[in-house]
Amino acid sequence: MKITRETLINGSMLALQRRHADKHPDMHWRTESEMAEGLEQVLGQHGENEDLWVFGYGSLIWNPAFDYAESRCALLRGWHRRFCLKLYAGRGTLETPGLMLALDRGGACRGVAFRIAAANVRQELGLLWQREMFGGSYNARWVSLESAGNWRGEKFRALTFVINHTHPRYMAELSVEQTAALIATGCGELGSCREYLENTVAHLLELGVRDTNLSRIAAALPKP
Repeated sequence: MKITRETLINGSMLALQRRHADKHPDMHWRTESEMAEGLEQVLGQHGENEDLWVFGYGSLIWNPAFDYAESRCALLRGWHRRFCLKLYAGRGTLETPGLMLALDRGGACRGVAFRIAAANVRQELGLLWQREMFGGSYNARWVSLESAGNWRGEKFRALTFVINHTHPRYMAELSVEQTAALIATGCGELGSCREYLENTVAHLLELGVRDTNLSRIAAALPKP
């Protein structure tokens, strides 16, 4: 299974998530009504005829799986990228749990901002909602971004997905060594955590971004 626009549209990605819903006490899922209510709340905070920006800091950078009109490198202040979400599905299992990136409080983070055309906002955000919000581990949040490159210094509003600190799979404190150990062995139906880390590091470097923390974790991984 791969996360693609097609697997999000046909529901197979959501079905995969649901199959794991009762396998571990820490796997808390949002109901369909909670999902719909949250999406409508966010859409209600956005102009109906306005384009919408989404900030990606992990796999969205290299696999957005939604249609967008423009992308650009951007800086988010007040939040940093961190492996702080434990996985028992996707890129982990009950036997080989993994770790996923999320935005946690403090510092700053460079990533990619994607602009969704106004006419497509409901549909494309709905696909993102299935991908990011079903597990209950992320909260949607409006943030202010600063553009880089040709748009350097321009500020604009965007939606992103930050860690839910009340979720039981949130890992408040992990050393580089503990993080690397989980990433080295974490693997599931969507692939390995090592692949996820290496893809993120490689695509950030293509943007001219070197994330020191991710580089330290990658250096601590045992040789495959």
